[in-house]
Amino acid sequence: MGRSSVSTTHRGSVVARITRRAVDALIAREREYVLWDRDIKGFGVRVHPSGRKVYIVKYRHRGRVVKRTIGPHGAIPPAAARARAAEIITAARTGRDLAGRNLGQADPAAQRPRDGAAAPTVGELAERFLEEYVPVRCKPATAHSYRGSIARHVLPRLGARRVTDVTRGDVAALHHGMHAIPYAANHALGILSALFTVAEIWGLRPEGSNPCRHVKRFPEAKRERFLSDEEYRRLGAVLRKAEKTGTESPGAVAAIRLLVLTGCRLSEIMTLRWEDVEPEAAELRLPDSKTGARVVHLGGPAVAVLRGIPRVEGNPWVIAGRRPGSRLASLHYPWGRIRKRAGLDGVRLHDLRHSFASGGLLVGENLPMIGKLLGHSQVQTTARYAHLADDPVKAAADRIASRIAGVMD
Repeated sequence: MGRSSVSTTHRGSVVARITRRAVDALIAREREYVLWDRDIKGFGVRVHPSGRKVYIVKYRHRGRVVKRTIGPHGAIPPAAARARAAEIITAARTGRDLAGRNLGQADPAAQRPRDGAAAPTVGELAERFLEEYVPVRCKPATAHSYRGSIARHVLPRLGARRVTDVTRGDVAALHHGMHAIPYAANHALGILSALFTVAEIWGLRPEGSNPCRHVKRFPEAKRERFLSDEEYRRLGAVLRKAEKTGTESPGAVAAIRLLVLTGCRLSEIMTLRWEDVEPEAAELRLPDSKTGARVVHLGGPAVAVLRGIPRVEGNPWVIAGRRPGSRLASLHYPWGRIRKRAGLDGVRLHDLRHSFASGGLLVGENLPMIGKLLGHSQVQTTARYAHLADDPVKAAADRIASRIAGVMD
């Protein structure tokens, strides 16, 4: 492989030219290790046991080794990380860091001071936040969304800034720059707020200095799409045909039926295990849903669907995948085909949950009952359906008024 070939030092470190292909090819080990760049001494990428890869730079100052984190692979291209490392190393050789601080005054790696000059960058804070705080406080899906938003939106704009230097104006500018994608902008703002709150807890910013305060979120258009009786009929016909012809996998069809008949979240059905199914009690006992452990009470049609799903020996998942012991990873493509055949363009899988809620209100169930069925932990979440609760009342008023008018006429 010439200059890109990999060699190992006497201490077990790996040496090669750091390129995107070389970094992508690195695999996790039981213990973290570093791939050092062959061309720039002190530039490397650290590979954690979790598989996370982070660019670092190391140099010597006053007889001591100083290490700095540049940022995570993926969010930062190798070329940009290489250029940043070269700048840091060059600055160190001239006796100054990139913030204009004389390295002779103090060793930035020898202390963890709280002053702005030596505070970590937002990129360094984000790395610690994702490795120490998020795994303990957040569910895997939330952690995944945090990583994606930080990599796509936060690091490119604020990653190199010192934590103590970020102002409300900086946050407002980031947020406004994403006005074309308001949901993602608000999501990034929420993550930034959590990031700086933790920074205060860790003593990296003064208490009460969160720069996200008073930055107003963009209004988001709430989607409330509910299937009509005619749309339900068309969907049922397409599902029956798919089962008969085998155009879709039985697992995908069963998963969609369960979403329709239970009001469950997509993740709750796709990660459902047979050990959590109690058909005799007509219940699903979910050990870890979005709102924690909960019991899903099932109607007869949902129980019938579950009884009709064949169990695959050695596979714990209700919605089994093709590989032995695996579960179906996604309904994205099956649902896209099914909704197109049913003429349900634009209907999301989550809209089946909304439709279940609206169906409950149409048969006279109250909002607290709907919230219990859907597993809402907050009354405010169920309150979004409040306007639908008036429909049965309006229907009753219409029946009464029509009868009286009929008699009068």
